[in-house]
Amino acid sequence: MGDGHDHHRTAFGPTAVNLARAAALELGAARDAVAWHERTTRRDAWRWLPAEHRAAHLLDAAWAYLQIDDPRNAGRALLDAERTAPAELRHRPAARDVIAWVARDRHASATVIQLALTLNLT
Repeated sequence: MGDGHDHHRTAFGPTAVNLARAAALELGAARDAVAWHERTTRRDAWRWLPAEHRAAHLLDAAWAYLQIDDPRNAGRALLDAERTAPAELRHRPAARDVIAWVARDRHASATVIQLALTLNLT
């Protein structure tokens, strides 16, 4: 565990702890949450977390990006979550809210707008 790997496939370890920090920071310090997100998702251990955990974290990251007025990266996080675990985006009310918010931005990517249209959010 100390090496950053989840040898026993428990989905708990340093990477999961860092993601929890990012989610907690998002509640009041969005810039710090984004920084934790960006550092943690660059690590190899990120890809070993269960897809649902990664997608849920990416939704939190999208919200943090919106709080710091960065809808472009919020959209990227949403699209990464969609590729990682589509059901996490399609069936979570909070996710649908974030998608709709990002899709309304005047600089929203065509892919985010299409996702919102597919989910009947616009």
